[in-house]
Amino acid sequence: MKALSTGQFFGETNSLIVLDGLTITDTEYTHEKVDWHYHEKPYFTFILQGRVLEGNKKEIYQCSQGSLLFHNWDDAHYNIKPPGFTRGFHIEINQDWFKNYSLKTEQVQGSISIKNTGIQLLFYKIFKESKLDDSVSNLTINTLLIEVLEKIDSKYKTEDKFIPHWAKTLKEILHEQNLNDFSLPCLAKLLDIHPVHLSRCFPKYFGCSLGEYIRKIKIKKSIGMLSDNRSSLAEIALEAGFSDQSHFNRCFKENIGTTPMNFRNLLL
Repeated sequence: MKALSTGQFFGETNSLIVLDGLTITDTEYTHEKVDWHYHEKPYFTFILQGRVLEGNKKEIYQCSQGSLLFHNWDDAHYNIKPPGFTRGFHIEINQDWFKNYSLKTEQVQGSISIKNTGIQLLFYKIFKESKLDDSVSNLTINTLLIEVLEKIDSKYKTEDKFIPHWAKTLKEILHEQNLNDFSLPCLAKLLDIHPVHLSRCFPKYFGCSLGEYIRKIKIKKSIGMLSDNRSSLAEIALEAGFSDQSHFNRCFKENIGTTPMNFRNLLL
């Protein structure tokens, strides 16, 4: 079984940045199939564009734009890439980095798929900082990555049995339906709970208000369209569910820290 050294991935490397204890790689995947292998350090894989299938001894992940995986030490896996362009963003982490910030990863053994929209948006912010690469990028990336790991740790300390059925159902509804079709009373009726209870308890299970969460979903959807420069920002805004481009620009900057146009330029 092949062991990959730090900064090594199967494909064409667009960029490689080494910070204090972190190796950040932007890679175009070029191999249709990659046999079983593992990496010498724990790392994140974030799919910027395209699709890839990843399998390990326990699970198979169908990854698309915005998918985020965390791989712990020496976790063996394989990859299959469908036809088309696929691009991944990786952060490999030295053991000393965890020690310096008193962070532990016992909660996340092996490989895990991180489906939290808020955490995925944090990775877009990390990607943005890696492309800016200015005097404060190191500080900002470290701060954002610590926030990511703390949110993951918090998630795994909260067992699913404590999450009510209505919250799980609501997450499916919000991610699979047209978000503009729902109001608070409508959602509450679908879930058979009181609107006040829904509004009050939502942050406990989603980490933000209902309105903020819906905006995050829209922003993630819009980022998936920014890499296609045939679509105007006004078209993307409407397709993602924003009322107009001005509202889109404002929400995007609040969540990602830059405008959609600037992020499109960094992405392309």
